[in-house]
Amino acid sequence: MVELVWIGSAYLMGLIASSLMFPPLVGYLVAGYALHASGFGPLTALPHIADIGIELLLFTVGLKIKPSSLIRGEVLSVGGWHLIIVTVVSTLMFFWLGQQITGGLVLGVSLGFSSTVLAIKVLEDNGELSSFHGRDVLSILILQDLIAIALLAYAEDSQPTPWALELLVIPFLRPIAYRLLEASRSEELRLLLGVTMALAGGVFADYLGISADIGALLTGIMLGGHDKTEDIAHKLWGLKELFLVAFFLQIGLNGLPNQDQAISALALLAWLPLQGGLFFFLFIMAGLRARTAFVSSLALTTYSEFALITTEAVVNSGLLANEWQAIIGLAVAGSLAIAAPLNRYSHILFAWLEPVLVRFERKKRQLHLDRIPDTLGVAEWLVVGMGRTGVSAYAALHARDKRVVGFDADPTVVEAHLAQNRRVVYGDSEDTEMWSSVPLDRIKGIILTLPDFDLRCAAITQLRNRGFRGQIGTICYYQDEQEELLRLGASFVIHPLIEAGNQMAEHMLQSD
Repeated sequence: MVELVWIGSAYLMGLIASSLMFPPLVGYLVAGYALHASGFGPLTALPHIADIGIELLLFTVGLKIKPSSLIRGEVLSVGGWHLIIVTVVSTLMFFWLGQQITGGLVLGVSLGFSSTVLAIKVLEDNGELSSFHGRDVLSILILQDLIAIALLAYAEDSQPTPWALELLVIPFLRPIAYRLLEASRSEELRLLLGVTMALAGGVFADYLGISADIGALLTGIMLGGHDKTEDIAHKLWGLKELFLVAFFLQIGLNGLPNQDQAISALALLAWLPLQGGLFFFLFIMAGLRARTAFVSSLALTTYSEFALITTEAVVNSGLLANEWQAIIGLAVAGSLAIAAPLNRYSHILFAWLEPVLVRFERKKRQLHLDRIPDTLGVAEWLVVGMGRTGVSAYAALHARDKRVVGFDADPTVVEAHLAQNRRVVYGDSEDTEMWSSVPLDRIKGIILTLPDFDLRCAAITQLRNRGFRGQIGTICYYQDEQEELLRLGASFVIHPLIEAGNQMAEHMLQSD
């Protein structure tokens, strides 16, 4: 009965949040507080279910990333300086308020962390986890998690075991993992393998005194690269979403603050724009464009769920008063509720603020991958989205000696194509500045193979508004999509599955 109450409440509040144009997780947070106010306490198994959800989330993230793509100069400079500045300011504030300096230091560092769960979930929902700014955000979150391990060890007066370096063994287990994946031919076996490996990585890391989340992430990275990992990530999607509901519920179920505590939490929320502004400034100083800096900063402008853990540790150690648990709980919940809808419409927000934000860009920026190309050379055809469909279109044009260049928002995809001597450059289709600035004088036609329908619509609209008169070819999956794409200005639209059926029939008739 209790399980039905909290699951049903989460659904109802998530439904209301969605109808108000908020992400469902905002409803889950409200449901947690509503259940607590109604006299329901947290279920014993709820924290454990939430931990499983986080481990599955980070495991699926690991499936999609390459370690080399996470090592960037701006990660250490932006992430490091942000933590240092926030720590100093927070510690001075706690000292000024009369709190114990040690507890204030630990909590100050904790408030410098961003929510890993929210940032990754938003990036994944928006399809931006593999983009340039998505990888920068993920790298900074990993850096924060590593510092968090040491901070928690200090707060709890414990430390990882000397055997923690055994985590480095995980990458060498890839041949065994690949064999298991190839042997798992049915869909349910691949799903079970993914869950097993995610939990195994978490248990192994926890045994070594390291955060289980790190172990799950490393296990995902180890398994990544196989052609069947995309299938595992797809099958784990719904499962991890269900488990993550417990994470958002338990924040509210842990307790409601009183009036004074609520005011303190609101004061902490008032500092969030300053944290976001600091991130933006540091990204700009690192040489990134205003758009990349803004979208990345927005994803990082939250208080981390890790602050809940450190707060409990310092309170139990007597370093801070008990009231801080309720204050930090509400501050974290509030930051997630505010950041979720803002990140959902981050590109629209940037379009409104672009005239102001671009003024902060450095005049002599470093040659970062996120720059817009000044020239496309002698290229006459452009393929946007270098997935399987895009690569096929690129190859077909190249085979006919056409001058073609490809665009893709995933840096690792760009690097892979360059290694195969394909002309591919970085380009994010959601970047309005790209469509208004990229040189199209020589371009005769553009092929859009973007998986997201809204992105295809936006790209066609911006190209036609710019005055591009060449051909625009794209794909669709539904009849109403085809009608809308043609209305916006597409020259032709192809349904991949229908086209596959037509080609199969043609081949059969030719061989008859």
